[in-house]
Amino acid sequence: MAQKSIFGKLTMRLFITVAVIGAVLYVWLPNLQELLLLRFGLEDTTRRYIIPALLLILFLVVVVNLFVEVHRPLHKVFKEMRAMLAGRPYKKIFTKRTDEIGVLAYFFNEVTRNIEHISLDLAEGKRMSKELNVGSEIQQRILPKEIPHIDGLDLFGRTRPASEVGGDSFDIIAKGENNFIYVGDVTGHGVPAGLIMVMVNMLMRTFSEIYQSGYDIIVNTNRVLKQRIEPRRFMTSVMLRWNSKEKKMYYTGAGHEHILLYHAASKKCEVLKSGGIALGMVPDVSKIIKEQALELAPHDMVVLYSDGIIEAKNMNGEMFGLERLTQQVEEYAAKATPEEVFTNISKNFAAFVGDAPQEDDITLIVVQRAEG
Repeated sequence: MAQKSIFGKLTMRLFITVAVIGAVLYVWLPNLQELLLLRFGLEDTTRRYIIPALLLILFLVVVVNLFVEVHRPLHKVFKEMRAMLAGRPYKKIFTKRTDEIGVLAYFFNEVTRNIEHISLDLAEGKRMSKELNVGSEIQQRILPKEIPHIDGLDLFGRTRPASEVGGDSFDIIAKGENNFIYVGDVTGHGVPAGLIMVMVNMLMRTFSEIYQSGYDIIVNTNRVLKQRIEPRRFMTSVMLRWNSKEKKMYYTGAGHEHILLYHAASKKCEVLKSGGIALGMVPDVSKIIKEQALELAPHDMVVLYSDGIIEAKNMNGEMFGLERLTQQVEEYAAKATPEEVFTNISKNFAAFVGDAPQEDDITLIVVQRAEG
């Protein structure tokens, strides 16, 4: 149906009314003059004022009638608008009008409907935010609150998620002769990644109480994890095992990033492939991964990290990169503790990315063999 304009309708009605009144007066004016003269004995001068007055009165009656026709529906619309703006209960406006008042009523109904949807979305957002906060708290409880003491090692590490719930994880498990340090990175981030991160952390902890090698821990973690996650989800990981009695370091890779090994004697950083395959990709990794020795002399350092560091970009789109990370390890490792190395790299990383948004979770662990 084509939209009608109320102003056009009013103009047309007013025009028709004036035309009709004019025609009537033109036809009946002589008779009206005679009637006024005979009935009331009015003079010609008086009659000249009476006729225009009658015409004006009729015109005003028509205008007032038309005004009421506009005012009542407008008053109803504005009444509901005022209620909405004041935060009071308001009602939907039902009308079949297709003129400006109908458009105004339709606009009001659409605005209030959208406000109701936004209110529902906000309530749902608050609920989800609360649940994310709970998830974040659970993750924080799982991560090491303090760096435990491990005989023969000095170490420091932290993780920073890109959202409330992250997919990066690390743990330091001090249990006497065999001690385990691992870092993991679930594909993506957010709630799904966070759930897998929690599962892996708990499995690693549990199996570290049963087995004495990183190989057995990762093989069994993968076996249980694969049965409980969807095919497109997986987690890369690398685990260090420090035998405090033998004073030897071993590593088991599960498709993770490189291992940086700083040699104090040469002051150079060696880049080693972690090897293996990510957890959750295949049911059995027992023939794919292996535990290998890592030659770690006194004062040497091992640096583990997640790809959130080397793939981070600054405002110009330039990546931080593995080479820059390696150079910074070489720059600070000779004259700083693991915590100081961590702090210096973190400061340089923050200066590099600047105001660029964090797109992925970030984890960095620095381990140093003590003297003797």
